[in-house]
Amino acid sequence: MKNEKVTVGWRAGLHGRPASLIVNTASKFKSKISIKKGNMEVDAKSILGIMMLGAVYKTELIIIADGDDEQNAVLSIVEIFKNELKE
Repeated sequence: MKNEKVTVGWRAGLHGRPASLIVNTASKFKSKISIKKGNMEVDAKSILGIMMLGAVYKTELIIIADGDDEQNAVLSIVEIFKNELKE
């Protein structure tokens, strides 16, 4: 299992566009990928799950992957947060 902490850098929070990008990226991997906020953990391949997190600007999240391609899965999702989309 691989995990890494990220911070939401979009002023509008984790809204539809980045959530969609996360889902599309996560869906390319075989590993189970989750996003955790506090006690709530959701499937990174579910846009509804991601939106239910209600992650606002500066919220800390943990990206968790478990499976054969877990390393690349986490790195790919973390990269989305590092390369914050233009708002």
